[in-house]
Amino acid sequence: MNDVVDFYALDDLDQAARLTLLAESAAAHWDGGFHDVRLVKYRENAVFSAQRSDGQRIAVRVHRHGYHSDAALQSELHWMRELADTAGIEVPPVIPSGTGDLVVRVTHPAVPEPRQVSVLGWLGGAPVGTSEDGLELDDSLAARLYFDAGALAGSLHNHSCTMIAPAGFTRHSWDEHGLIGDDPLWGRFWELPELLADQREVLQRARSAAHHDLAAFGRHEVNYGLIHADLVPENLLNEDGRLKIIDFDDAGYGWYLFELATALYFNVDLAAYSRIQDSLIAGYRSTRPLTPHEEALLPLFLFLRGTTYVGWVQSRPETETAKTMRPMLVERACLLAGRYLAARGSA
Repeated sequence: MNDVVDFYALDDLDQAARLTLLAESAAAHWDGGFHDVRLVKYRENAVFSAQRSDGQRIAVRVHRHGYHSDAALQSELHWMRELADTAGIEVPPVIPSGTGDLVVRVTHPAVPEPRQVSVLGWLGGAPVGTSEDGLELDDSLAARLYFDAGALAGSLHNHSCTMIAPAGFTRHSWDEHGLIGDDPLWGRFWELPELLADQREVLQRARSAAHHDLAAFGRHEVNYGLIHADLVPENLLNEDGRLKIIDFDDAGYGWYLFELATALYFNVDLAAYSRIQDSLIAGYRSTRPLTPHEEALLPLFLFLRGTTYVGWVQSRPETETAKTMRPMLVERACLLAGRYLAARGSA
């Protein structure tokens, strides 16, 4: 059995242990190095907390092999710098290597291929919740923070409309092809083996309707541009009532409504969901216009967001996240498909 098969046959904990060794070896590429490397999260990337010699806490990201090109990662980091410098949005500061590179390729015998590594400053604050367990806030605080999240999303989209991308800037697209085309970005969700016949049917019916509705909605600078695409609870940090955004790994071009749907997705089963949605929309409108017609399309984009997570588990069945979250993600995607079809009168 070759090294590649050996590594990818390991469970997440054993893979993460090997990636920790690679992260530790990456320290040589940054001035002063870093130490005390500890795993924080392992999904698309392995994210580690570490300490620099000056005591600064940093986030070391070992990127998933083959997921993003160097140019795409450099574009992500460029946009983060732009948001901090020109839009006043609190995002992790980018820390270049000793040679000024934003992304470094690092090898280690424990990992079968070179991995891209990038380093960010650590932001203070605590996540407002997790994808697995939902919000860790009372209803009143949740409403206030989601107003702020909406306002941040509006500011981010305002910046997206005016930013002039430098030469070589490239990110993936959450467009109709990336969401419901023949080969979506995160996987062919309708081919998940565990889908029941009625589940596959409602997803395909909603997918067909979505093709029509997205074509009617169109893509233009008012409704489509660079988005964070992952404003889930664990990527919204609350520090004494001040909201910050982390994890731009999924950032790309997409509909601004997809951004709002992503922020709402993991809250749809909460008793306070209506209040959270109203707060998010009100916050968004405090910084950027949103028409009643656009708001009425949220069921479409919630359905589309749901399909991406089913696609993710379809294309990454070996991951612990896929194994543990698949039933909930399938159930929710089908629920949102039904709600979308009902909202457009075709249930």
